[in-house]
Amino acid sequence: MDKFKFEKLNIWQKAMDFGEVIDRLALKFPEREKFNLASQICRASDSIALNISEGSIGQSNPEQRKFMGYSIRSLAEVVTCLFKAKRRKYIDEVKFVELYNEAFHLMNMMSAFKKNIK
Repeated sequence: MDKFKFEKLNIWQKAMDFGEVIDRLALKFPEREKFNLASQICRASDSIALNISEGSIGQSNPEQRKFMGYSIRSLAEVVTCLFKAKRRKYIDEVKFVELYNEAFHLMNMMSAFKKNIK
């Protein structure tokens, strides 16, 4: 399709994939977390791609940088939720490290993209 500019962005595609991984992970959290940590981590992970797309549509460069900043903040929120999930024993160390590294890679990509917005 690629009718919208953001669809071509590698960071948007990676953010979309990361959001789906996080969504599947949250489904495994205990029922008592359904409206707490599971909801929070899903909303934060969805917000990453949502802000990338919102910032890419007809915005000025300062606006685009602002929305990239929101995306990076949402990613930091996801990472904090991952730490919470690990502490509560909802995920093991191996899964935590895998997702932490994926988040770190995505953050570096988004930071570089933000820096290159003229």
